[in-house]
Amino acid sequence: MRPVTRAKIESLFERYPQKRGALLPAIYLVQGETGFVDADGAAELAALFEIAPVEVWEVLSFYNMFYTEPQGRHHVYVCTNLPCSLRGARTLLKGLESHLGLHGGGTTQDGRVTIGHEECLGSCGTAPMMRVDGQYHENLDLVAARRIVDELE
Repeated sequence: MRPVTRAKIESLFERYPQKRGALLPAIYLVQGETGFVDADGAAELAALFEIAPVEVWEVLSFYNMFYTEPQGRHHVYVCTNLPCSLRGARTLLKGLESHLGLHGGGTTQDGRVTIGHEECLGSCGTAPMMRVDGQYHENLDLVAARRIVDELE
């Protein structure tokens, strides 16, 4: 991690009664450098927080907003919970993967889009839907979803 990031993390420690309370915002800061936190980044955080690397990895692997592998510039996640699936979300996801030349999620070769699924995005009444860079797109069909993805730079 860069020295400026380390300094920002260390400044967080005084805000929390226990140093470990700053772990989530610290992970965000490290992830902000490269777009993901790999094993080396987790080890650096663990040393800074005086905890075992596995404890950092547990947090990284629990939350879906942290990434442990390189990501595309844009994140596209289709909700595949039961209500969305009953309204065609899995077909929509497979159609988008096919359109992007991917199978089972992943990142396009040009690094433009990372696609995947999430279990629930809490928008059952407007299914199927997807989240693109934090913005919800609802009542989708494949044509509309492809248009949204194709407009991403």
